[in-house]
Amino acid sequence: MQKNVFVRTRNSHGLVDFCKSLSQLGYNIVSDGENHKLLSENGVNVQSLIEFSANQNPCHPDLEKFGIVIASAMCANPEPILDFEQVELKQTAVLRRAVRNGNKCAVLYSPSQYAAVLDELNKEKKLSSDTLANLAVAALGHIREFDSWQESSLAKSLLNKEVLNLSFHSGTSLRYGENSHQSATFFQEYCQDEVSLANAEQLHGKELSYNNIVDADAALEMVREFTDVATVAIIKHLNPCGLATGANLCDAFTAAWEGDPVSAFGSVIACNRKVDLATAEFMEGRFVEILLAPGFEPEALEFLRNKSKNIRLLQVAEIEAPRPRMVYKHVIGGMLAQDRDVGTWDKWECVTKAKFPAAKDALARFTWMVTKHTKSNAIVMGYEYAPGYFQVLGLGPGQPNRIDSNQRLCQPRVRDNVARMELPANMEIADFEKQVFGEVVMGSDAFFPFADNIEASYEAGVRYIVQPGGSVRDDEVIAKADELGIAMIFTGMRHFRH
Repeated sequence: MQKNVFVRTRNSHGLVDFCKSLSQLGYNIVSDGENHKLLSENGVNVQSLIEFSANQNPCHPDLEKFGIVIASAMCANPEPILDFEQVELKQTAVLRRAVRNGNKCAVLYSPSQYAAVLDELNKEKKLSSDTLANLAVAALGHIREFDSWQESSLAKSLLNKEVLNLSFHSGTSLRYGENSHQSATFFQEYCQDEVSLANAEQLHGKELSYNNIVDADAALEMVREFTDVATVAIIKHLNPCGLATGANLCDAFTAAWEGDPVSAFGSVIACNRKVDLATAEFMEGRFVEILLAPGFEPEALEFLRNKSKNIRLLQVAEIEAPRPRMVYKHVIGGMLAQDRDVGTWDKWECVTKAKFPAAKDALARFTWMVTKHTKSNAIVMGYEYAPGYFQVLGLGPGQPNRIDSNQRLCQPRVRDNVARMELPANMEIADFEKQVFGEVVMGSDAFFPFADNIEASYEAGVRYIVQPGGSVRDDEVIAKADELGIAMIFTGMRHFRH
């Protein structure tokens, strides 16, 4: 492998340090233009292309003389408009030609590749044929991404036409699809800048299925919303059958599980804190498909591995709040694209005569966040099980009408949970139910088209509601709440989830 490195890239992130490391390994760095200026000004011993070979064509350098080529058509923060002709003439042309020599030359287009390449060079003194092949294929993907970007930009500017090109790679065969007779594959996005299932590391357990990944993604999306407090989301068929915050992860896990211990059997669980031994030990005797977390304490990992040979343990990096991006959904014959639902509310306005107490505000916001991640038509009842910490006490997801979500699913779940609580002395269970219903906050993912849900909630004992508003019958709904003494918040933002 030639020990010459050619640099012509629009993405300078990490470039100086990488080239310094290559120089220390005995590589000769060659560059031109802005890259040459950047490297030389930052102490890298770099030759100009002309110095390296007076016969080099600056537009078409002889890449046979280089063992590593660093070239990228896109910068770290790409501009909305590119000079395609210049980029094609320089960076992309170099990439295309380098890939043809990919069995002898390492073609790097992304700073994310630098660490692994350096690690292998330090250990093995050269790059394996498998590494060279993987780098070449990845570079082709980057070229395709650039070409797609160019097509989309030109179609927009010349034809006023929207073009969507999506590229994915590293397809991994899954255990099966939604059902065992369906085959399935998981493809990764080329550019990943936040924690996801695509960059999770599986530490233990069986291979993943299609449903495992879909549910784990839903669980991860839920705990992203609660970065400031230990939170556990327990997912069954994309719905949070249990979700709670806690003073520590074990408390949150316990409260989440108690929200619906029947449905939690065979669930997918995400934690937003590192799993410790106490949390792991809570899972003794409880069947879980997946546990995802930003790390596991060594003793917790050992305990969980010994607990079950099948439980999938997925480790991710630190979980941060969701970022704006586009999300896609395939239907037969086409693709839907929309903004990710990162919003929460447009306003937080009490619209009733009964004022929403400040002491219920944090619980209301928790309940609203859970409602956002529950399948429509969604009704959620949140409860403050300990001072400042909350759990889902009732859930009514995915029904064709909202009154069924409330009366047939959410309210019975609250009653089931109340029946498992310690009954206060000298109190009948019916009175205790009323007391608990009087403390919950109920959330609805969309407006109430009629006042029937207000009446049904009041009959159960509910006194606090949060919903988006926006119905043509809002006045009737508010009037009914005023008549019954219910305090109600309007958020101004709907969260349908299909």
